[in-house]
Amino acid sequence: MMTKQILAASICLLLTIPAFSFQKKSKNKRSKTVDIEQLLSEMSLEEKVGQMTQITLDVITKGKTTPYGSDLPMQLDPAAVQKVLIDYKVGSILNTPGMALKKEEWYQLVKELQEATQKTPRQIPIVYGIDAIHGVNYTQGATLFPQQIGLAATFNYDLVKELGAISAYETRASSLPWNFSPVLGLGKNPLWPRLYETFGEDTYLGKELGRAMIEGYQGDNIGAKDKVAACMKHYLGYSVPLSGKDRTPAWIPERELRQYFLPQFQAAVDAGVATVMINSGEINGTPVHANKYLLTTVLRDELGFEGVAVTDWADIDYLYTRHKVASSKKEAVRMAIEAGIDMSMVPHHLEFADHLIELVKEGKISEERIDLSVRRILKFKQKLDLFENPTNNPKNYPKFGSTEFAERSKIAAIESFTLLKNKGNILPLAKDKKILITGPGANSMRPLNGGWSYNWQGSDAEKYAEEHHTIKEAFEATKAQITYIPGTTFDGDTGIQQQALDAAKSSDYILLCLGENSYTETPGNFNRLEMPRNQLDFAKALAETGTKIILVLLEGRPLVFSEIEPLVDAVFQGYIPGNYGADALVDLVFGNANPSGRLPYNYPKHPNAIVSYNHKHTESIKIPNYYDADYDQQYEFGDGLSYTTFSYSDLKVTNDKIRMNESVEISVNVTNTGNRKGKESVLLFLKDLYATISPEVRSLKGFKKIELEPGASQTVSFTLGKDELSFVTNDYKWTVEPGDFEVQIGDQTTRFEVIK
Repeated sequence: MMTKQILAASICLLLTIPAFSFQKKSKNKRSKTVDIEQLLSEMSLEEKVGQMTQITLDVITKGKTTPYGSDLPMQLDPAAVQKVLIDYKVGSILNTPGMALKKEEWYQLVKELQEATQKTPRQIPIVYGIDAIHGVNYTQGATLFPQQIGLAATFNYDLVKELGAISAYETRASSLPWNFSPVLGLGKNPLWPRLYETFGEDTYLGKELGRAMIEGYQGDNIGAKDKVAACMKHYLGYSVPLSGKDRTPAWIPERELRQYFLPQFQAAVDAGVATVMINSGEINGTPVHANKYLLTTVLRDELGFEGVAVTDWADIDYLYTRHKVASSKKEAVRMAIEAGIDMSMVPHHLEFADHLIELVKEGKISEERIDLSVRRILKFKQKLDLFENPTNNPKNYPKFGSTEFAERSKIAAIESFTLLKNKGNILPLAKDKKILITGPGANSMRPLNGGWSYNWQGSDAEKYAEEHHTIKEAFEATKAQITYIPGTTFDGDTGIQQQALDAAKSSDYILLCLGENSYTETPGNFNRLEMPRNQLDFAKALAETGTKIILVLLEGRPLVFSEIEPLVDAVFQGYIPGNYGADALVDLVFGNANPSGRLPYNYPKHPNAIVSYNHKHTESIKIPNYYDADYDQQYEFGDGLSYTTFSYSDLKVTNDKIRMNESVEISVNVTNTGNRKGKESVLLFLKDLYATISPEVRSLKGFKKIELEPGASQTVSFTLGKDELSFVTNDYKWTVEPGDFEVQIGDQTTRFEVIK
């Protein structure tokens, strides 16, 4: 149910967006078949540079707006709109007004802005961009899904594609045609506060699910009324800063950059992704926004990307103010444009346009270079059908926020929850048991949705998602015997409540909800990869009561909890499951659904022992009294339990010898040997036994999710070809070498040989 405050703000918004004198459409309105070259030839330099400029919404609104909220209802400032859209002819707007709007309010807002562009000489529409990263998360009533790391845990290509399509539908229903998603960075450093926005630590998994999401967003035509333009981000290497702090330097050898970080972006380009957002950080000392080699030679010439390259937030200015590679903001503009940037997410001023015009007039940047970017931007807008249909009437989207979409979100949450421990098979629980629900994540929507939810840090989730269930509310709705006591907080300010310990003694089970509150980007930086001390101490105190504990982790990154892991009887990794995460958890705990999630990363046992699952052999060798590489993880990539059991048999390879340019077919039989229907992610790992570059212990090269009734079997097949068998050599080329390979699926292994 909508709160009174939201209702009042919504009414006020509709009343306060001014009806500019832009209502009358130009008789010269261009059609979607506009001749881009003709249009480009008509444009002045100022018009071209305006198309390359992207401004945040609060520049053209009244009142003080911050990422955490606004001191006024959303209200456009006519003078600012005049300056930005008409005088400077800015081509793109992004972001939210510090609050979540209704789809009707987004429509009204975008409509007013598009009508303003009709007063410009060429009537070129703006393109509005938004971070709709787990559903259209800045629109009230939209369907929010698990964050990307949770979707990775589903290992379900078709489901991720379907959720992408739903997101596209609801984003277009909000008249927002450009989605800054998906994140294709490799989530290898769990300190990094944006890890939950990735598909985990594995290149193959990220490549495949990234492609699935892009296919869902874009379909065959980004101009369709239910599709949006995707944006692969953040190109390149943003996700592995050495310090773990957001937007700090990364050090990545080029061979590793090409083997582990580029394939996701190549797959996205091959899938037709429309745009790319550039890494805010630096690699090996060079900021990516100033790196012509990465932005032009690699991205354009090698990967074949033809779409629009947009900066991240203020990153051209940061070449001067943060990175110190430019001696002025004007010099920063020159460096970025020459490197290959098409559009600057400025976002708060118009100096970028002024500087770029000056640079062209001074002969430091050619107008032909400007034309190259503007041509891409105009073609992008044409493909989005913005010349003909710059807005989308929300009345044409009857499925927005529908029960059908909610059910898909809940299924995604169910498939993402990863059961990591189930001592004595205590799960699922009978509904007649007394359950104490406690912990800081037990009665809040913030840890269920995370950052990028209704506002930047997700701090307004309680207000906008109040019609959805917290974990406490979801269990109370089942009529089970529930006692709820918070027990402690995320930050430890209140200590431990004795009342919770007393209630634990009279309960059959404790559902303990620990982890993190919502956050993203720099506010999520921290120095210790450990669960906060107050949460660990609370778990210890509960364990002393003797009542069995089911630990539910709600976290954007794997916080080390090895100190208490032996004290709990079951562990669910919930990641950040979205608005239906609590309902999904109820079904899993009581056995109405069967868990099938798998870890998309290694879960560390020690804060300083962070090693990926596909490590090198020297990172896991143990020789008593001589050599110990300390590969000691709490749980490994791919781990995940079920309430049923699956057996693998009859692993076959079609040919035990193949040539370097040939493929090999692999098949395995999977049987549900338990008494419950269940889903199983069948994971194929490949080992290159010997190679000129030291090979990995194992690497994921295939996955398929199946569902089996008790006693049923299914043969699952995979094809391994050059893409799966090759690696990047020191000359930076993908190479298949002769030699022996081992395939592992479940507990089955087989080998084949590659010959010249």
